[in-house]
Amino acid sequence: MTRLAGWGRFRPVETRLARMRDDGDVAAALAGGTALIARGNGRAYGDSAVSPGLTLDMRGMDRMLSFDADRGVLVAEAGVLLADVIAAFLPQGWFPAVTPGTKFVSLGGAIAADVHGKNHHVDGGFGAFVDWVEVMGADGRIARAEAGSELFDWTLGGMGLTGVILRAQIRLRPVETGWIVQDMRATQTLAATIDMMEATNDAPYSVAWLDCVTTGVMMGRGLVMLGRHAGLEDLPREKRRKPFATPQKPVLRLPVDLPAAALNGVTRRVFNAAYYWNGRRKPGPRLVDWDSYFYPLDAILDWNRGYGRAGFVQFQCALPQEAARPGMAALLEAIAGSGEASVLSVLKRFGAERGRFSFPMAGYTLALDFPANDRSLKLMERLDAITLDHGGRFYLAKDARMPRDVLEAADGRVAAFRAMRERSGAKGLFVSAQSERLGL
Repeated sequence: MTRLAGWGRFRPVETRLARMRDDGDVAAALAGGTALIARGNGRAYGDSAVSPGLTLDMRGMDRMLSFDADRGVLVAEAGVLLADVIAAFLPQGWFPAVTPGTKFVSLGGAIAADVHGKNHHVDGGFGAFVDWVEVMGADGRIARAEAGSELFDWTLGGMGLTGVILRAQIRLRPVETGWIVQDMRATQTLAATIDMMEATNDAPYSVAWLDCVTTGVMMGRGLVMLGRHAGLEDLPREKRRKPFATPQKPVLRLPVDLPAAALNGVTRRVFNAAYYWNGRRKPGPRLVDWDSYFYPLDAILDWNRGYGRAGFVQFQCALPQEAARPGMAALLEAIAGSGEASVLSVLKRFGAERGRFSFPMAGYTLALDFPANDRSLKLMERLDAITLDHGGRFYLAKDARMPRDVLEAADGRVAAFRAMRERSGAKGLFVSAQSERLGL
C-alpha cells in the first residue's frame, strides 16, 4: 500500500499501485475483481486518478506504435507523454493539435479528461483530433471505439470511468517552425479583458492572465496573450536554417516544500502586481519558443511544492457565454474580498460544447489555484454557489473537493453518465476516490 495524491498533493489516498506493461497486465488486474482506476503521469490535480482499491500505473505502456509522416497520424499507447510526442515529431514538423498547460500529461490522461488548450475556441478539445481509442472494459475485452461512437463519446471526459484506455490514434498539427508569434496585450478592467478576447476570437491561440487581487475599477485587469505558430517568413534569417532549434532550458526543481507562510496575502499581492507590470513592458508581437508559450509552469518540474506540504486545490469552472461577464465579475469580487487571492488565474474562451461528458461549454473558463487551507476551502464553496447561479459547470480533472450535490446541480448529464456505467458493468469496477466522492 502507498499514499498517493494528485498534482495538488491534497488529501492523499491509501492505494495499491501496480505497474502495467501490456494488455495482459491490465486484463489480469481486471480479473482480480478489485475496484481500480488507471493513472497516467499523475497530472490530474485532484483524486480522479487514484483508487481506494487498486491504481494502475500506465506509464509502463509508453510505446509509439506507428506514425504516418505524410498525414501526421500517430498510434501510441496510453502512457506516452505529450513531451515524448513533441520530442519525436516536432523536428519533423508536427505538433500536438491541442495541448493543456503541461507537456507531462499522458495520452490516456489527455483523452480521459478531454483536455483543452488555448485554442478551444477555434479547434475544440483534445478529442477532436482522436480517430479511435481502444478501451478494455469490465469484461476484459478490448473495444476499439471510433470517433462518434457511444463509447468514444463517454470516454472523452469520462475520467477513466468507462474502462482502461490502452491505445489511441491521434492527429498532429503541421508546423513550419518551433516558434510562436505571441502578441501580448494589457487590459485595465475585466470588461476590457473580455472585450479584447471577443475582438480577437479568430486568433489561433488565446489566453489571459487575470490579476485577482486588485479591487475597484481595475478589478480583472489582465494580460491577453494571443499566439500563432510562426512560419519560416516570421523567423530572422539566422534562425531559418534550423527552424525547430529552440533554446535549451536548464532543468529547475524545488528541492523542498516551501513553508505555508510563503504564500500569504502580501506575497500574492506583490506577485500579481509584478507580473502585470512586467507584461505591460512587453506589448505587441514577438517570437517566443513553443515551450515558453504553451508550458511556462513546466519550467520548474516540482512547482507544486511551492504551496507547502499541505498542497493546493484548484477551482476551474466554465460559464455560458451569456452569463460570462456578470459571472466572472462576481467570482473576482468574491476572491478579492476574501484575501485568498490566486497566484495563477487563467481565463480562456471556449468554443462549442462537444462530447457527452466533456467539460467545455461555449463561453469562458476561469482556473484558479489556492493553498489548501480552511479559508480557501470556504471561499471555494462561495465560488461554487456563484458558478451555479450563472449556469456554469466544473472541471473534474482539476477537482479535489467538490460535493456531490454541487456536481449534480451543475451538470444535467450526470444521471445519463451513471446509467451508462451501470449498463456496461463499469460502475463497480472502475472506481476512483473522486467517483466515490461524487457518486459517479
